[in-house]
Amino acid sequence: MILNCLGDLCPIPVLKLKAALDSITPGETIKVITDHSCTLQNIRDSIDDQLYNIACEEPANGIWEISISRQTPSH
Repeated sequence: MILNCLGDLCPIPVLKLKAALDSITPGETIKVITDHSCTLQNIRDSIDDQLYNIACEEPANGIWEISISRQTPSH
């Protein structure tokens, strides 16, 4: 799933992400595309890193792709 948050100011990207997180299963990934550098830290601050993995790339100057995936439960 891709969430295009270009032009969205915080907290809009975080709110969109939180709504989308309920729909993914373990192993699935959501990619947030943003042009605001504060979005990555706001996402890190707002979701549980015990449940989700977060990775970030900057494919173009000033554009970030933040990938959030639900971890698979360990048994």
